[in-house]
Amino acid sequence: MKALFGVVSLLIALAIVGLLAARQMKSVAPSVAPSATGPAAAEVPSFAGSGTPREQSQQLQQKVQSDVAKALEQGAAARGEPGDK
Repeated sequence: MKALFGVVSLLIALAIVGLLAARQMKSVAPSVAPSATGPAAAEVPSFAGSGTPREQSQQLQQKVQSDVAKALEQGAAARGEPGDK
């Protein structure tokens, strides 16, 4: 009897956790796509229809590389370091 009660209790707890997880996923899932804002999120779709996947990948890599270089230059300028060695 104790074992049966334990199993039933475990199943009820599992059902409650499952329902809570499902509700949380439903409330979070629609807000994930619109909340992905920022410079990269706004520009990634522009690569979507332009060429092959290889070309899209190269464009994205070039964009990321230029963004990183720009960020490094801004960081160096903020610290007052010279741009060229």
